Amino acid sequence: MLEQIVAATGDQRSVLSSIGLTELIHGVYRAQSPQVRTRRDSFVRELLNNVEVYPYARDTAILAGQIDGEQQSRGILIGATALEIGYSLLTVNVRHFRLIPGLTVLQL
Repeated sequence: MLEQIVAATGDQRSVLSSIGLTELIHGVYRAQSPQVRTRRDSFVRELLNNVEVYPYARDTAILAGQIDGEQQSRGILIGATALEIGYSLLTVNVRHFRLIPGLTVLQL
């Protein structure tokens, strides 16, 4: 999976939102088997060695609240983080994030 992320972003700098990291860790601890948990944990650790985590800050919270109030859709915090720092969003859930105006969404 990390290879897919690197290939999809090319030479662009990549960051992970702190909300996205929370969701990944959540997935580690909800794994249905020790093998899946270990695989997910390894992925997250490798990702953290290669990608900066961008904090959830005041400006992101303001933008997320604005978008959420206008759109009432999920994934707002991740999208707002990408918008605030001027990044594209790389995801497997393109349809979901395309609901956020002005956000460039890339398919993983």
